[in-house]
Amino acid sequence: MCLHRGVRTSIRRARAADSSLVAFLLHDFNTEFGDPDPAAAAFESRFGTLLDREDIVVHLAEQGGVAVGFAMVTLRPTPYFLGPLAQLEELYVVPSRRSAGVGSALLESARSYCSAAGAEEMQINVDGPDLGARRFYERHGFSHLDDGEPMFCYVGSTRPGKGK
Repeated sequence: MCLHRGVRTSIRRARAADSSLVAFLLHDFNTEFGDPDPAAAAFESRFGTLLDREDIVVHLAEQGGVAVGFAMVTLRPTPYFLGPLAQLEELYVVPSRRSAGVGSALLESARSYCSAAGAEEMQINVDGPDLGARRFYERHGFSHLDDGEPMFCYVGSTRPGKGK
């Protein structure tokens, strides 16, 4: 529970019944950054399956019963730690609720969950030009691993001979 400027924010774990809420938030996020595909309906069916898995956790922020943001974390095995490696896949707060502590509350909730699950580290990918997101994560103790050499993220089909 977070209280900022008299507005109470509650954070809870989303379940399959919340798939529509999370789908619309993710669609709004993507639309805000110029990529409205896939449609919210496609996300809804996918979240219906994902939200009851133990290795995928979505924390949902609500104010007055209205969803105002979410953080999605995946946990995966790694040979580098005894516990899982946590990846913050998405963190989104609706524009009207930004700079009000909602993002910080979501990140703290996600970090606490991951720590309790035995994860020692959380990784986050941030677009280079997104200075606001970069500053947000740096304020919360995350650091950029830049050693002067660029690291590239490649995407390809799992089917040989097929494009992206």
